[in-house]
Amino acid sequence: MGNLSLTLATGPYDRVEAIAKGIVQPEGIDVTCLQIQSPPEIFSRMVKTNAFDLCEMSLSTYLTRRSRGSFPFIALPVFPSRLFRHAYIYVNRDHGITEPGDLNGKRVGVQEYGQTAAVLIRGILQHRHGVDLSSIRWVEGGVNTPRPPDDDMDLRPAGTVDIEPAPAGKSINDLLVEGDITAYLGARQPDALGRHPAVGRLFPDYRRVERDYFRETGIFPIMHTIVMREELHVEHPWIAESMFKAFQAAKAWALEHMRFTGAMAYMIPWLNAELDEIRELFDGDPYPYGVEANRGTLDTFMQYLVEQAFVAEPRPRLESLFTPIVGWAE
Repeated sequence: MGNLSLTLATGPYDRVEAIAKGIVQPEGIDVTCLQIQSPPEIFSRMVKTNAFDLCEMSLSTYLTRRSRGSFPFIALPVFPSRLFRHAYIYVNRDHGITEPGDLNGKRVGVQEYGQTAAVLIRGILQHRHGVDLSSIRWVEGGVNTPRPPDDDMDLRPAGTVDIEPAPAGKSINDLLVEGDITAYLGARQPDALGRHPAVGRLFPDYRRVERDYFRETGIFPIMHTIVMREELHVEHPWIAESMFKAFQAAKAWALEHMRFTGAMAYMIPWLNAELDEIRELFDGDPYPYGVEANRGTLDTFMQYLVEQAFVAEPRPRLESLFTPIVGWAE
């Protein structure tokens, strides 16, 4: 019996490159790896047409829909996309916003209210900066271009939230520049940043703020996980271990190449300093896989989903949301 032939779709990440190039071969599997630049495209194609056997998936979409019992996919405890998000809160300075509490009672833009980045940022603003989320009026729309009218991937909370769509033909960037919204938070940078004098970041020294956040919480926020079709997992449960081991090996390959000192693999002039910081803050591996290694991060995000009315109590146990990885010592 030959190998299974499976499709995998992720972003064009260094930590997946070895699988895409065939340098790492999952046990018993021939992988066709599609590296697609736009994560929302991957999510939409999987949810609407089951386009892949395994793929990258929004963490908020997965945890919410899986918790609601309406998602025919199961996640591997692999997290290919992580990002600190303090840099992704943008304000119109003409509104006099100098600290997070100034957002109370204002109109704030989001690309998608249920987007992982938006859920995370709201949780941080509420818990670490005392922002009253219930006082904010949310305006939802495309960041730099108007949102297509047929874009229906957004999650809706179970509770009542003051959300309105951006006016027809207007992007969130337009509204921020024009002062129709006070701020915008999400996953993409508005075009006006650095081009329009009124638009800036809520945390200008965001790198220091993000480092302090990590030192205090141990959280390097997870944006996406890897899901597979549940029917495939039921039929061949060994696929999860095989792919998990492949993702681990691919990440190790990427870290090894990144640390090569003979020549820099990436166009980052002070890459050596960045590597020193990775060793200091993350013990050399900023992208740990497995449930236990990420329990604090996942628990915190689940708490935010519950508080923002996406997931109901009692929340499911994390172990029930991810495939077991037999023999993996976390």
